[in-house]
Amino acid sequence: MKFFSVLMTMLSFPLLANATSQETIVIQTDNTSLVYKVNDKNKLCQSYLGNRLREKDCELVPVSNDEILLTFGTGYVHQPALRAVHGDGNTSTELVFDRVEQRRLNDNQVQTDIFLKDTYFAFGAKVSFKTYEKEDIIEQWVEYTSNEKKPVVLYDYASSCISLYARNYYMTQFWGNWANEMHMTESALTRGVKTVESRLGVRSNEYGHACFYLSLDKPAAEECGKVIGATLAWPGSFAFHFSVDNQDKLRIISGINSYAGQYTLKKGETLTTPPLLYTYSNQGKGTVSRRFHRWARQYGVYNGTKPHMTLMNNWEATYFDFNNEILTGIIDDAADMGFDLFLLDDGWFGKKHPRNSDNAGLGDWTINREKLPDGLGYLVKECQKRNIKFGIWLEPEMVNPKSELYEKHPDWVITQPNRPLDLSRNQLVLDLCNPEVQDFVFSVVDKTMSETEDISYIKWDCNRFMTNAASGYLPADKQSHLWIEYVRGLYSVLKRVREKYPDVTIMACSGGGGRIDYGTLPYFDEFWISDNTDALDRIKIQWGASQFFPAICMASHVSVCPNHITGRTVPLKFRFDVATSAKLGMDLQPRQMTDDEKAYCRLAMSDYNRVKDVVQFGDMYRLLSPYESNRVSLMYALEDKSHAVVYSYLMAKALNGDHQVLYLKGLDPDKQYRLHELNKIPNRWSRFDSLEGKVFSGDFLMNHGVAFYMSDEYESLVFEAVAL
Repeated sequence: MKFFSVLMTMLSFPLLANATSQETIVIQTDNTSLVYKVNDKNKLCQSYLGNRLREKDCELVPVSNDEILLTFGTGYVHQPALRAVHGDGNTSTELVFDRVEQRRLNDNQVQTDIFLKDTYFAFGAKVSFKTYEKEDIIEQWVEYTSNEKKPVVLYDYASSCISLYARNYYMTQFWGNWANEMHMTESALTRGVKTVESRLGVRSNEYGHACFYLSLDKPAAEECGKVIGATLAWPGSFAFHFSVDNQDKLRIISGINSYAGQYTLKKGETLTTPPLLYTYSNQGKGTVSRRFHRWARQYGVYNGTKPHMTLMNNWEATYFDFNNEILTGIIDDAADMGFDLFLLDDGWFGKKHPRNSDNAGLGDWTINREKLPDGLGYLVKECQKRNIKFGIWLEPEMVNPKSELYEKHPDWVITQPNRPLDLSRNQLVLDLCNPEVQDFVFSVVDKTMSETEDISYIKWDCNRFMTNAASGYLPADKQSHLWIEYVRGLYSVLKRVREKYPDVTIMACSGGGGRIDYGTLPYFDEFWISDNTDALDRIKIQWGASQFFPAICMASHVSVCPNHITGRTVPLKFRFDVATSAKLGMDLQPRQMTDDEKAYCRLAMSDYNRVKDVVQFGDMYRLLSPYESNRVSLMYALEDKSHAVVYSYLMAKALNGDHQVLYLKGLDPDKQYRLHELNKIPNRWSRFDSLEGKVFSGDFLMNHGVAFYMSDEYESLVFEAVAL
């Protein structure tokens, strides 16, 4: 018996009588094992996913009948991972094990490539795994290759197929809309197929998000229970199929949404799918999140190991109406408040069609000299005088029909021929399948950066998704490739940008949180979670985003009041307490504040700058959920357990008061910690006064907990615990 060891995580299956195995392939992380075995028909089957097994025990795992890639056309009648039509019209594919190759990439990563081949056709699949041992994350993808003489058409081409067996299954999906992203709903899976998908093309997220939890036996809990957390690293259309069969076995099939996206392979061609990132935990959702956060800071986010800047944006203060004098005043205020950077948002460009609203100018990236007669360079110098950095807004993938670009290149947009233009936000999507368009989009960034030195930050926006989806570049028989070729074009541009501008900070924005995925984040430092900056709404939005994405890349801004989207009036302290639980920024303008409010902002900024390393690099623990309690609490603790920051919010007025105890986590039980309130309004009594400066052991704080009364609408409190 051959034995191959690799890194990964997985779950137990029922024993099969008289099971034998010819090959055993083990994929392991520090805490989990995934075992595949070859059965007597030479099919490779997933036989275990769960807590890490000893290597000798992996050999004892019985073989299952759960194939690594379930295919259509032979004996399997449920949702397939692969459905292909071969050149002779045969609709069946039968994959058997060929060989396995494994190599250690470094001291933390191992890659395993498993080769499968069809029993008749010159067609095969390479299923690849990259494991991150310390973080307990598995990355899995597939390469489908044809060497048939005639083209093969792929109708389903999943990245992974995970098989599970338990008494019950509970799936948590992430859903939303513009200004209402990343909400969570858990439901029991019953027999049949449940599909969570996106068909938006340009962005992965908005109505649904490319991540899920799958809990075994009972609903998912924060710190206990068997949970798989997964997210697809892809900024386009995706699909997750959860199929419970007549034997109550669950298959989770994940990948690109192949609806209307069949893909043709000619001889010698390969389709590589995006990776599914996942982990198995027997300690609940919190462990899943902390694993993803640690992995993301190291591997999944650009510059995830460096502190991120705080910025002030002019958007909510000016929208499209500004000039040098107005912007210089905002730059003054940003520097005075202690921000690192001033960001100039939409409206700075357009000559023939000036960008004075969202109906014109997009695509014409020439400075509007009526607004900015001295160009962007003047604003950069004004920032430098005040020792802060300058950033700029771009939306290079989009175009308004009312623009010089569209007048010159109407063939560059994604739209169906012989149909009326379908506009969203008065704009169209440029066709990144076209290499000329890719060059143009890169040139937008390159021209802006090269004409104005010392731009430190780009907010890269993408304010609509695909409709009327057709490419003027792709041939008629390849129109269904659009959904993949667009993303390939985007990746090509982003790679060029990063190669030339490695030190520029870039935020991914897409009508708010439309591009929150690990396909694009390797090129971006952070993302805009939502256009909705209302602090009360942001609690749930950020709660959902935090399940898979770390605070360092979650841009959260203190905004104007009443809020421009919800109209809600929320106290300034509450707004700061919510925003400082992620990567702080501000749209609220100091000139709209009283002197007392300005003084409070400086204090809150100073406190954030002192503890932002804890927030941006610490382990996150969710203490009280907004889905289960009127009171919400979360905290961050450094890995060495020397420093923690705790946030507590009251979602609505508590008529009888809220006496909820907060049981802290992630501390050293043997260390002593001093408590200190942050973001406290000066010269005002606080609920925390009786605890201020007190010293407690980590054991006491985690087991006895901390209690302070809360009752008022929009009441919030932040404190730190510092080891002595």
